[in-house]
Amino acid sequence: MATNELMTQFLPLLALFLVVLLALAWPLGALLARIGAADIQPGAVPGLGWVGGIERALLRAAGPAAGAAQTWKAYALALIAFNAVGVVFVYGLQRLQGWLPLNPEGMAGVSPDSSFNTAVSFVANTNWQGYSGEQTMSILTQMVGLAGQNFFSAATGIAVAFALIRGFAARSAGAIGNFWVDVTRSTLYVLLPLSVILAVFLVGQGVVQNLSPHVQAQVIEPVAYTQPASDGQAAVETRADTQVIPMGPVASQEAIKMLGTNGGGYFNANSAHPFENPTALSNFAQMIAIFLIPAALCFALGRMVGDPRQGWAVLGTMTLIFVIAAIGAFAAEQQANPLLAPLGIDQAASSLQSGGNMEGKETRFGIAASSLFAVVTTAASCGAVNAMHDSFTPLGGMVPMVMMQFGEVIFGGVGSGLYGMLVFAILTVFIAGLMIGRTPEYLGKKIGAFEMKMVAVVILVTPCLVLLGTALAVTTGLGAAGVANPGAHGFSEILYALTSAANNNGSAFAGLSANTPFYNTLLAVAMWFGRFAVIVPVLAIAGSLAGRQRLPTTPGTLPTHGLMFVAMLAAIVVLVGVLNYVPALALGPVVEHLQLFGE
Repeated sequence: MATNELMTQFLPLLALFLVVLLALAWPLGALLARIGAADIQPGAVPGLGWVGGIERALLRAAGPAAGAAQTWKAYALALIAFNAVGVVFVYGLQRLQGWLPLNPEGMAGVSPDSSFNTAVSFVANTNWQGYSGEQTMSILTQMVGLAGQNFFSAATGIAVAFALIRGFAARSAGAIGNFWVDVTRSTLYVLLPLSVILAVFLVGQGVVQNLSPHVQAQVIEPVAYTQPASDGQAAVETRADTQVIPMGPVASQEAIKMLGTNGGGYFNANSAHPFENPTALSNFAQMIAIFLIPAALCFALGRMVGDPRQGWAVLGTMTLIFVIAAIGAFAAEQQANPLLAPLGIDQAASSLQSGGNMEGKETRFGIAASSLFAVVTTAASCGAVNAMHDSFTPLGGMVPMVMMQFGEVIFGGVGSGLYGMLVFAILTVFIAGLMIGRTPEYLGKKIGAFEMKMVAVVILVTPCLVLLGTALAVTTGLGAAGVANPGAHGFSEILYALTSAANNNGSAFAGLSANTPFYNTLLAVAMWFGRFAVIVPVLAIAGSLAGRQRLPTTPGTLPTHGLMFVAMLAAIVVLVGVLNYVPALALGPVVEHLQLFGE
């Protein structure tokens, strides 16, 4: 990569992205802190008082369960029950869509294994898609089932983050809030208003929003092609003079897809499709939307625990790792492909082309915006893509893979990124306490044996799911059958798929044919336990901490708001996250890089 491209193309874009993100996340953090306060009354949020009536009606319909404070066990039970019902609803909607309205193309019901995978995927905030949306899902299924779960899964993540923050902020309390209240307020006061604003903006940029059937358009230059003869049949010449242009309520789903760090696209090409992401401005806005709520929750953390510096420390750690990863991805993708150089193909950046590895990328975005989007979407557990990660260079593709393997805590999903990073913060103060011989404390709460056991569960769940799932896939015929690229890259495709599923991301190395009963079942299991086997111990930590008194800061207390703690926390995230996967990465992208460059 030439230094000139880094300085003139990428760093200005990255700097602008971070400045705009900070400017928008700061006020949103104040709103989130207000909403997360346990004593807030319905309709008391400034500027959104009109929503109070809707909130009161919903909570009244929920009955007594929505009016009582919950222990962590009751909170977890309500959360699991709510999401289990969501799986059943989305599964049934897909299976029955052939008989339901808003299906102008007459699409049949989805197969059982694909329906199961998709239902778990959208409920778990993963949004893994083994199908082509515009050819498989009706308007009703996309709009009610999939987009609906985009809201509910994101609200679930925010609710868990609120519960954990309350655990730190509480002064010897037995409860951590009420799940029904938290998920209702997160949806009404945060996700819905922001989604309406973003959807209107996207429509203005050219994103499709209608309930129309697919349009048959006359092509300007008809295409004629010949299908070769086979099995004694003569060759067939076909002339295509029309093109099917899919329609649908895209902007509304696109908005919550990004804001909720969901990632499931209305179209198979996702945010590389011009109907989902038509301009450079819409692309920039979508990247901001992905990081907006995760960044704002860091500011909400500081406000809710009474020390804004704590939120800045967490946000600073996330930003530090993100910036390094983003520069690394751009450097890898701006590098010329050595296999194309002997063919005389010009891969140098100039005023007429982006240069570098443009395979699988949109020319309207180029290397800079494509590589930045790839790191944003995998750092934030979103999974939306504006370029095909399978076409990245080996090291360029490894960067988004590693961002997921960190545990999706570098900004991470809505809510899940913050509570995941707080788990790493607990681990950091525990290690620091061992080094200096003191009982570890974080945000005024002592960290005991129970919390560390739960931390160990949180940190080990996803690596076990990823590595065991990958081992199963590569050692069975059913798993190997889905690989179209044998060798190191094929291994990377499987490793990426399991990494994406277990860490609730949803992006893919699309060369893997994963819409099979084997992969639909395997990935669904990884998605469910990767989500809820993490959430339950996090809630257990919240409940345990909530019952303890907050301790005053003393000269012996480890500062958790300065640069030293930021460096320690970043080191722990990198070491714990990467070390689990070093052997697997060596077999996949590292070997592929050495093969490509002949080193």
